Amino acid sequence: MSSDFESYEQDFAVLTAEITGRIGKVPKLVGDEKKQMVANVEKQLEEARELLEQMELEVREIPPQSRGMYSSRMRSYTQEMGKLEADFKRSRIAYSDEVRNELLGDDGNSSENQLIKLREERAHLLDNTERLERSSRRLEAGYQIAVETEQIGQEMLENLSHDREKIQRARERLRETDANLGKSSRVLTGMLRR
Repeated sequence: MSSDFESYEQDFAVLTAEITGRIGKVPKLVGDEKKQMVANVEKQLEEARELLEQMELEVREIPPQSRGMYSSRMRSYTQEMGKLEADFKRSRIAYSDEVRNELLGDDGNSSENQLIKLREERAHLLDNTERLERSSRRLEAGYQIAVETEQIGQEMLENLSHDREKIQRARERLRETDANLGKSSRVLTGMLRR
């Protein structure tokens, strides 16, 4: 079993090295070349995710006493995968200085301040995007809590409704018992007078 894991592990290492190399090339490309490279990287990222899933399944098959080492390696690979995906996301919107100058029609005489400003704006946009994603995740978690709270409230209302019905039935039985006791009392009183 661990030999399958190690085989997947080697495949993952080779694949992530290829992905890293291609991610570095993406900002330097334009047009169809860039689209083709992006498509290739997306395909390889999907393959890497599948390898991670296979490795995760293999770790589950390993006896618990020796699973710890493999679990820590899996956490490391999962973090590496997350970093690759973040790098790829950034590389898709990034352009090298040469490509940027070509696209903007600049002859290469742009000032350092403009480049610094562009980089700061890009970093700001990336930060805002990450902030929005975090906020979306928090909203989703809040929504999930609200749904769960609503379900619990619904169950409590149903329980209270059942309890109310039980109390009403008990009250009705008490009235009947009271009426029966009243009749019994009158009958006994009548019997005592005779």
